[in-house]
Amino acid sequence: MHSCLAAQDFPTAHAAAAGLAGALPVPAVGWAELAPHRAFLVQFARRRLQDPALAEDLVHDVFEAVVTGHAQFGGRSALRSWLVAILKHKIVDLVRQRAGLDSLDGDDEDGAAQLLECPQPRPDEVAEQRERLRRTLARIAALPPTLRRTLEMRALHDASSEEICRELQISEQNLFVRLHRARKVLAS
Repeated sequence: MHSCLAAQDFPTAHAAAAGLAGALPVPAVGWAELAPHRAFLVQFARRRLQDPALAEDLVHDVFEAVVTGHAQFGGRSALRSWLVAILKHKIVDLVRQRAGLDSLDGDDEDGAAQLLECPQPRPDEVAEQRERLRRTLARIAALPPTLRRTLEMRALHDASSEEICRELQISEQNLFVRLHRARKVLAS
């Protein structure tokens, strides 16, 4: 039996949540109502944390908060949605704790706001990287065929020394000489 509590199930749920007089209280949520949502919540947490044990711990913390009354279901949404919201907050708290941040509002001791940098390169950096790659590939294409093939196999195809020596029918020492010469031409 799937037991989700919604506002329409309890007509005075909004009033009870708002603390209005004469409102009927929303029934407490117990283990029996929480159990069907456990697997979904654990999977949700695992996808975000990449740590199965930590995911289990956070879901347990969510259930503990609900059962002990630290979080009270107001009936304004589906039970699963409410549990996911609590779990999301627990995940954010964990991430902040691990990063050594209490908040992101910038009220630290020296008063300096924390700068959040985007991990992606800026558009000008992307353009510069593309131009550098274009020039490098043009230089590789201009190498003599023996040096070009050797460098392409090593740098572009990530072939091992054994594979290159076997395919080009050269010694390992000759391979290193060719790579050295190719890199020297590219660097000039």
